[in-house]
Amino acid sequence: MIPAGKKSFWTEDWLAVAIGLAIFFAGLIGLGRFDPFGWAVKTNVWTGATKIATPAGASWSQVPGWMALLLTFAFLGLVLAIGISRLGGRPRRFILSFTVVFFASYFCFAAGHNAFIAATPDQLKKFGISWSLNLTGEAGYIIALGLGLALGNFLPGLVELLSEAIRPELYIKIAIVLLGAGLGVKSADALGLASAVMFRGLCAIVEAYLIYWALVYFVARKFFGFSREWAAPLASGISICGVSAAIATGAAIRARPIVPIMVSSLVVIFAVVELLFLPFVAQHWLHHDPLVAGAWMGLAVKTDGAAVASGTIADSLIRAKALAMDGTVYQEGWVTLTATSVKVFIDIFIGIWSFILAVIWCSKIEKTGEKVRAREIWERFPKFVLGYALTFVVLLCVCVAYPGQLKAAKAMTGSIDTFRVLFFALTFFSIGAVSNFRKLREEGIGRLALVYVVCLFGFIVWIGLFISFVFFHGMKPPTG
Repeated sequence: MIPAGKKSFWTEDWLAVAIGLAIFFAGLIGLGRFDPFGWAVKTNVWTGATKIATPAGASWSQVPGWMALLLTFAFLGLVLAIGISRLGGRPRRFILSFTVVFFASYFCFAAGHNAFIAATPDQLKKFGISWSLNLTGEAGYIIALGLGLALGNFLPGLVELLSEAIRPELYIKIAIVLLGAGLGVKSADALGLASAVMFRGLCAIVEAYLIYWALVYFVARKFFGFSREWAAPLASGISICGVSAAIATGAAIRARPIVPIMVSSLVVIFAVVELLFLPFVAQHWLHHDPLVAGAWMGLAVKTDGAAVASGTIADSLIRAKALAMDGTVYQEGWVTLTATSVKVFIDIFIGIWSFILAVIWCSKIEKTGEKVRAREIWERFPKFVLGYALTFVVLLCVCVAYPGQLKAAKAMTGSIDTFRVLFFALTFFSIGAVSNFRKLREEGIGRLALVYVVCLFGFIVWIGLFISFVFFHGMKPPTG
């Protein structure tokens, strides 16, 4: 505990950086061909309960799934409890609360991986099923959000008991730090595989998001009367990278915690909506221009998992239609690669935009007439973005300088990614638990959703399609 009246160095931002980097640098041991986190639980798409959980690393395959789950719980509980003590929290109470929050979040996440919910069209044969909702495992986040909402609104006393472990912003900030590692490896891999796709993808996202952000902000302010506190995270959430961008923007402008939390909930819900229909629109209209379809998925769908899944579904659907229509056999994976590359650049944009907004808010929005000091910008800047940038740059440089390490880096980040997705599950359960329907109505959740609908389907989806066409029209995947 921190003595009364003594200011601690530790803040939620710095704690997220410390935990994220500790996991990341420990994971770097995996580049020496030993996977230190291979025992972490990986959640699979399943039809039988015994297939739900397995260890993330192949070298740990003999560890039972239930044991991997318990080891993951014990590791995260210990690390987080130590961190919570630095914030002045109560570690013992945290562990008791975290036990409930962790397993509730995990079982929701696992439920969302049921094959009838999560399997994409190219996986139906593998699981021996004839249909699926095609929602991918991200459906687990929706279930976790739903359970959290139910508890928060119908069992508020239980939520109060669990409050020490209901920390949505801490969980998402740690997840964002870990996200950088996977993006670094993907970027290094794509640099050698498809440089033209990468370059065009960079151009497309810069053009798209300079348009997107300004338009969403204008619509939210001008036509719906939202304050800057609401309009900025909403513009980032719809324009850049959904949940991560909304959280980073909220921190940069010092919005109240409820603001990025509400935006994040809408991001996940609408990403699932897009996932359900955009790939089929792409199949119908863009089967002669497959890479336009891939870029469109990356520009339009707002969460990493849903964007990549949309690209995967579009890849399968478009290749099937091209073969049926004119006998063209496109190589598998290029539509997915395009969607993933564009999404990677979008994610990289988070750190840059957070810094820009911190400067603008200090110098223009909340100006006091005095010269803005660098310290003010530093205090406002979301520190966890630095962790995200560091993990990205380290792995990008390692993989570019030592291409032979790429395979090991993929395995290493695969294990780390199991922690990232669990932190996301914890985030959405916690978001639901702290979201009281009455307060949400008072804050304008209905109008917020309406802005999202108007902006997403009114112009963002279509501007994204136009820009994808401008940069990728005429590019074809290899055939044969």
